[in-house]
Amino acid sequence: MTYDATRHVHIGIAGTGFAGLGAAILLKQAGIDDFMILERAADVGGTWRDNSYPGCACDVESHLYSFSFAPNPEWSRLFSPQPEIFAYLRKCAHDYGILPHIRFGHEIHGADWDDLDQVWRVNTSHGQYTADILISGMGALCEPSIPALKGLEKFQGRAFHSARWDHDYDFKGKRVAVIGTGASAIQFVPELQKEVGKLTLFQRTPAWVLPRMDREVTETEKELFRKYPVTQQAVRKAIYARREAFVLGLRNPALMGVVEKLALSYLERCVPDPVLRKKLTPDFRIGCKRILISRDYLRSLTRPNVEVVTEGIREVREHSVVTADGVEHEVDAIVFGTGFKVTEMPFADTVRGRDGRTLNESWGGSPQAHLGTTVKGFPNLFTVLGPNTGLGHTSVVLMIEAQLKLVVEAIQHMRKHRLDLLEVKPEAQQKFVDEVERDMKGTVWTSGGCQSWYLDKTGRNSTLWPSFTFTFMQRARFRPEEYLMLQRRTAQGRPRAPRGGLGSVLPLVSRGAAALGFGDKRASHG
Repeated sequence: MTYDATRHVHIGIAGTGFAGLGAAILLKQAGIDDFMILERAADVGGTWRDNSYPGCACDVESHLYSFSFAPNPEWSRLFSPQPEIFAYLRKCAHDYGILPHIRFGHEIHGADWDDLDQVWRVNTSHGQYTADILISGMGALCEPSIPALKGLEKFQGRAFHSARWDHDYDFKGKRVAVIGTGASAIQFVPELQKEVGKLTLFQRTPAWVLPRMDREVTETEKELFRKYPVTQQAVRKAIYARREAFVLGLRNPALMGVVEKLALSYLERCVPDPVLRKKLTPDFRIGCKRILISRDYLRSLTRPNVEVVTEGIREVREHSVVTADGVEHEVDAIVFGTGFKVTEMPFADTVRGRDGRTLNESWGGSPQAHLGTTVKGFPNLFTVLGPNTGLGHTSVVLMIEAQLKLVVEAIQHMRKHRLDLLEVKPEAQQKFVDEVERDMKGTVWTSGGCQSWYLDKTGRNSTLWPSFTFTFMQRARFRPEEYLMLQRRTAQGRPRAPRGGLGSVLPLVSRGAAALGFGDKRASHG
């Protein structure tokens, strides 16, 4: 194989969301700076860059939904809105000197393991690069999922997914169809309702909704956090403990009856009309699907300009949506709140391991990985937020940090022992998958015929971690005996890249970095 030293890097990282930036920061803190981040957009932020719809905010308190090593005393609210989280990630990229390592506008089209040279050959929109190690920071909430509705291509109005919001479209007085009632929809529906002439919400399954206990963070609290960081740490720990307690109910579905009563009481207060309330009452155990939180979603559905339609959609016509009962709903625009391709990660369709098969081909419809991080047959590949690392009760950043500590430990081991190759043993991966399956039994996600987007094509919950996050943190440690290893050699025709830094890679930083607004300051982080 040909080898170009100017397009080679020791560690390649895909994406600049929490996972990608977190990987870069922890590598730097470990004294490892010969890495490159490939980012398809012109800015950092991942899902918090892409999701900018009206009302977008986090459903986990920001004191916990943030890096443990980068507390932010300036959060304006307990549950921060999207612009603040986006700004937080941009600040982290700047403060920790990550910007010079990023190549913006570099979309990854595929990555293939070269067993001869023992490198990843990463194909991008700017040509091919090679990397000894590849870290995927492309999370599950990356590619929007749009249902294959008959006739959608014929629709003459405006149609888009909430993760690709059209901020130029004027909704004032328009007839708008919202398809889907997930976590994004419950945030933008109340905002649209205030503006549109009529909003028709097409609901397949009602969601369990609890009130968002949100408020502004006072200036006194912010000042306290600035002067005495230990106070913010205490708040973070208190939030963490409260949310972890919720696992007791998720693992014992009978206990969730109490939470259901609270949710039903809240629904009754918000929706006096019994007919509408019946439409909005779920028929499954709370927690089976994602529990949503909102103060204004349910009330917005009671407004005169809103109609909730529970009939399935038969087809889309040039200016309307037709339901299974034959009713034609005329609309000017369609907004999809239909979530993301969680169990069918697009990245997994383009990454090929040692036998030439993609991740998805290897998985056969049911994603599996050791600790959600390493996959048999895919050497030197680390997947952050991989299979069974999602959460239904608390901050996923906790899982990201736990995985990244494992990744850094593995890379340090490789460097110390001059290893070319590290790959999880099949038996170690299977043992972990079996452990997860045992822990998943009897939980709210597998009891009583629960059906949700957490389940893959085989009916297995390959999305969530079924227990407390601290048990994952304890388990996510690098254990050499769980991996196959090969000592470093010099591949024919390819001298090993130096381990001291990016070298000739750094001058190739995309000009898109300048758009972040930090000017020449980023030069000081080289």
